Amino acid sequence: MSRLKSYLKEPVYARMYELVRSAGAVRPISLDLTTKCNLRCTGCYYYAEAMDKVDHRPDDEAFDAMIESERARGTNFVTVVGGEPALEPGRLKKLHRHFRMNVATNGLIPIPREGLEDMPMGVAVWGSRETDAELRGQPGRDLFSQALENYRGDERAFFYYTVAPGHAHEVEAVVEEIVGNGNRVLFNYYSDVSGLGGELGYRRGFDQVRREIDRMIDRYPDRMYTTHYLNRVTSSGRLADETWGYEVCTNLSVDNEINAERRNNGKPLNPHFKALNADFKTTRRCCTGVSRDCSSCFDTWEHFSWIMINMRKHLGSADEFAGWLTTMFAFYVVNRLVDQAEGLPLLAAANRMGPGRES
Repeated sequence: MSRLKSYLKEPVYARMYELVRSAGAVRPISLDLTTKCNLRCTGCYYYAEAMDKVDHRPDDEAFDAMIESERARGTNFVTVVGGEPALEPGRLKKLHRHFRMNVATNGLIPIPREGLEDMPMGVAVWGSRETDAELRGQPGRDLFSQALENYRGDERAFFYYTVAPGHAHEVEAVVEEIVGNGNRVLFNYYSDVSGLGGELGYRRGFDQVRREIDRMIDRYPDRMYTTHYLNRVTSSGRLADETWGYEVCTNLSVDNEINAERRNNGKPLNPHFKALNADFKTTRRCCTGVSRDCSSCFDTWEHFSWIMINMRKHLGSADEFAGWLTTMFAFYVVNRLVDQAEGLPLLAAANRMGPGRES
């Protein structure tokens, strides 16, 4: 551990490491709160994989039983996904009374503040106004402006910006609007689950997107929930000597027998994780897939986990360790697992130092 001590001589990293350790381990689940949504976005894994076909009879008894079961199991963090969670504000409040959580929303229905004052939420945007409307199946509608209006200056809300390979030229203008709206940004990468190809196709690669995101991190280090290292790993599918895929994914339902072989392949795995369906009982393979090819998955949350669980692969150099720690810390900050007043300036300072950036 003498090597680790040497890496922590930098005061910013030392304090980040201390805060993460003090916050403790995350024991997470992913939860579909409803099968309903007010949009049908092109490229949404939820409907592409027919996850809405689960037997969905969301009575309060089943929901309350799920909460008690997960509390007894030691769950302390819930990622709430779709359908559209804003359609169920009462259940959001009930969850928030028991767990730390993060909510993914399309931004068109304002999530109330009362009872959810410190609940982080990722507001989806898919590009420029034209791109955003097209990919959400609503050409001609200004959905982005509606989301900006709903969450202007709302410190709970960050924009979860999904960038397609051929849309790197849109990044700067979209980020400028988000920052000007008083919000922060976490980037995601378009997976093209509908197989449209062309400028949307992931096989085209994310090299230009990666460069634009790096530029935004450098320009707005205090408004970013992403890091150079997370950007590099997610967009390239490379972590040390490994290539992204099902064999290395760490967020897989531990109780689902479809994952039995993966559980035993020797690769690190989150030992607590489940992706719960909207019946509040059954699980699926992972939070973003049922049977899809994992090479099409560029989901930021999955790659956060891949990096975080593989600390040992990042002890070879000070820069590798700093990339891991800064990304780990970004996860804790965006999800309010560490105090925002101290965490946000530390993350900005680390982003200015630029660990893990592609040379």
